[in-house]
Amino acid sequence: MAKQVNVAVVGATGMVGQKMTEILVERNFPFTGLKLLASSRSADQAIKVKEQLYKVEEIDQNSFEGVDIAFFSAGESISKEFGPEAVKRGAVVIDNSNAFRMDKEVPLVVPEVNPGDAFKHKGIIANPNCSTIQMVVVLYPLQKAALIKRVVAATYQAVSGAGKEAVDELKKQCRDYLGNNQVSAQYIPHKGAQNNYQIAFNLVPQLDLFAEDGYCKEEVKMINESKKIMNLPDLAITATTVRVPVINAHSIALNVEFEKSISAVDARQVLGKSPGVVVVDNPESLEYPMPLKASGSDAVYAGRIRPDHSVKNGLNLWVVSDNIRKGAATNSIQIAELLLA
Repeated sequence: MAKQVNVAVVGATGMVGQKMTEILVERNFPFTGLKLLASSRSADQAIKVKEQLYKVEEIDQNSFEGVDIAFFSAGESISKEFGPEAVKRGAVVIDNSNAFRMDKEVPLVVPEVNPGDAFKHKGIIANPNCSTIQMVVVLYPLQKAALIKRVVAATYQAVSGAGKEAVDELKKQCRDYLGNNQVSAQYIPHKGAQNNYQIAFNLVPQLDLFAEDGYCKEEVKMINESKKIMNLPDLAITATTVRVPVINAHSIALNVEFEKSISAVDARQVLGKSPGVVVVDNPESLEYPMPLKASGSDAVYAGRIRPDHSVKNGLNLWVVSDNIRKGAATNSIQIAELLLA
């Protein structure tokens, strides 16, 4: 990866944007120029990267002159407005929003699963939803081993997925609740919702807006994106997504039914050899994946692998990963590394 490139990070002051700049340095990404872009309200902040202070600039159409790779993590509307402008000026856009994920002209890429799709881009590459990423990293090697018939997913999603304000709110709610003070809420299920709920010591079975069929958008994303990434358009998959009072790292309970027989022992061996996966599965020693252990790591952790005795060829798994790192920032940078390899 010798080529030197000019990079822009859009949404540089957000949780994912800040993590992107950290990981660019961690992974020795070969950038010579770096632009940190954000809205007018965040412009003129200074962020230290590689011992150098970079001024955050207000994004506009001309922000991408001379940029080779633009990482977008500022929301769907910003991506739709400025992504095409970046492409016009010669940049490859790696977009972390939902703006282009299901566009047939835009590859949706998880490097451990479908790296070749990255090279089919026409200027924009989409980074999948955080829960989708960790799920397909585990499902894909199992699909190759035994052919998946059906997937049932239930997520336990950390509050960091709703942004820094939601994390701060969770901490304040805990203090207020334990101090017998009134608890206020404005960020869960999302800011501006008809009703906002306390997440401290609670669970909220909604992420994003509801569709007419009763599924919320996060569930729809997991279903449709998984089919696209694994190139399994007829895959039978369903999901229930739940926000839990965990600061960082999402968890998923997976029930997978296969066409062929695969034992828990075989599944552990398959996953143990799979890129990006770390198997932590030792019930005798009470060892299994947990958010506290996964937070700060780029791995997808799999454990509690056991047979589902209710079907002929079924397994249950527990999957945990850092949603800000592998679920967003790291996966985006891994896509860029593919292009430069």
